[in-house]
Amino acid sequence: MAEPLPRILITPGEPAGIGPELVVKLLCGRDFPAQIVVLSDAPSIAREAAALALEINLLELEPNLESPRQPHRRGEINVLPQGSRLRPVLPGKPDPENAPALVNALQNATNLCMKGEAQALVTGPIDKAVINRAGISFSGHTELLAERTNTRKVVMMLASDTMRVALLTTHIPLAAVAAAVTTENLEASLSIIQRDLTRLYGIEQPRIAICGLNPHAGEGGYLGREEQETIIPTLQRLRRQGMNLIGPLPADSAFTPTALARCDVVLAMYHDQGLPPLKLQADHRAINVTLGLPMIRTSVDHGTAYDIAGTGSASPNSLEQAVLSAIEFARRKH
Repeated sequence: MAEPLPRILITPGEPAGIGPELVVKLLCGRDFPAQIVVLSDAPSIAREAAALALEINLLELEPNLESPRQPHRRGEINVLPQGSRLRPVLPGKPDPENAPALVNALQNATNLCMKGEAQALVTGPIDKAVINRAGISFSGHTELLAERTNTRKVVMMLASDTMRVALLTTHIPLAAVAAAVTTENLEASLSIIQRDLTRLYGIEQPRIAICGLNPHAGEGGYLGREEQETIIPTLQRLRRQGMNLIGPLPADSAFTPTALARCDVVLAMYHDQGLPPLKLQADHRAINVTLGLPMIRTSVDHGTAYDIAGTGSASPNSLEQAVLSAIEFARRKH
């Protein structure tokens, strides 16, 4: 039996940022072996294409998505309207009035994925502050997806062609990181990483390198006790259960080419411990993958970039990789 064509959803994100530009550029620039559906409104996509002087064939889909799936062909853009149109905005000047429509698109996309009507969601960059200014409590894509899917624990992972970095803690103050390095958090995060590297990437026994929290991974307890009291005992116990764990490693040596060649993913203790090395190496071609969800979600590795919005200079490289990975994951999961 022929493999079904995956349906990949895209939410462009904040209309005053570069997200809509990236979507139009990408879908005008190449074919994809999947049906691509943009959750937005046709006028906003048409305005973006006109601003970029790109010709598009715009098709508004019915809400039930019952029309036959066709592989994406460059220049074709399928739009699934979200009930309310986005207000026109100036580049770099977000309008909080658009926030409900953006959140609604994310909720609808999640529902479609959970019902099996779509196989993956790719998200563009949003501005959390603008959504909160609209009176909507919103801490990020990941948190919304976890809540909508009743998922207690997720792991943020950024990936490039040569490196994967997962995070034990994400958007919390540095002063709060040490308290979050717990046995429970480590065990849950490592279990999710092992499961999803197998499920999404096909790696049967992932080699997971773990960074220490402190300089020199604590230097035997002289530079901090978290490694001795929490990280090392947890890793030892999980190794006895069959997990392939390396470390804890000093973060200043965990990202060398030699160290990276020995592992499939690095677990960093906090956001800015792990992401600068990856972003330096990836040069805007990394993607964000949410591990632990009962659905596939990938995303760009950058923000709204208001400073270049409207200039036509934004690169769709990260969005392209996010879509390609979503298609690969969907096929492997199927």
